[in-house]
Amino acid sequence: MLEANRRFNLTAATSPEELTEHILDSLTVVPFLTSPYVDVGSGAGLPAIPAAIAAEMPVTLIEATAKKARFLESLLEALGIPGTVVSERAETAAHNPRWRERFASGTARAVAGASAVAELLLPFLEPGGVAVLQQGSLPEPERHALQDAALILGAEVEAERRLEGSRRIVLIRKRTVTPARFPRRSGVPAKRPLCSKDCRRPKLFAVKQFLR
Repeated sequence: MLEANRRFNLTAATSPEELTEHILDSLTVVPFLTSPYVDVGSGAGLPAIPAAIAAEMPVTLIEATAKKARFLESLLEALGIPGTVVSERAETAAHNPRWRERFASGTARAVAGASAVAELLLPFLEPGGVAVLQQGSLPEPERHALQDAALILGAEVEAERRLEGSRRIVLIRKRTVTPARFPRRSGVPAKRPLCSKDCRRPKLFAVKQFLR
């Protein structure tokens, strides 16, 4: 990974010590993973590659950038990890019946804000599946937006596990099928995150009651 990073930008880590920190952080998702497992916006393969090794499960990697997708394919082959690389944007791949609502667990690291990540990741999960979000600080407005966005997407925030410092893992449980219009077209989830401004919690009461 460090060698490939010299040729094109994969990660901010430039030394074995820095990379080790990213790998250890990746392993925090392992207790929450169930196969089949998908990772969205895989980039350098974090957390997906270390997590797949530790959890001993295949992984499907969604990565839009062609050179990063080729690197991930070479990484799977070199390390002998069973898996598939899908070289498409998540907004496109999530509407493909081959991938939509096919996975029991999923991750997405450093892709976008929490609500945007939920919109990109949850359509890949089957009802009952869990999205495992690695977050830093989560201010109350962003937490409320995530809770409301999850309801719209057929899920709900199940738990929040604190790690060292301000780091945390947020677990979102898929309760029902995600409406077919999500995720929205390419770039929209990040530019206009669900519920960042226009949602009001009282309007979602009926949705919450239905999900229960």
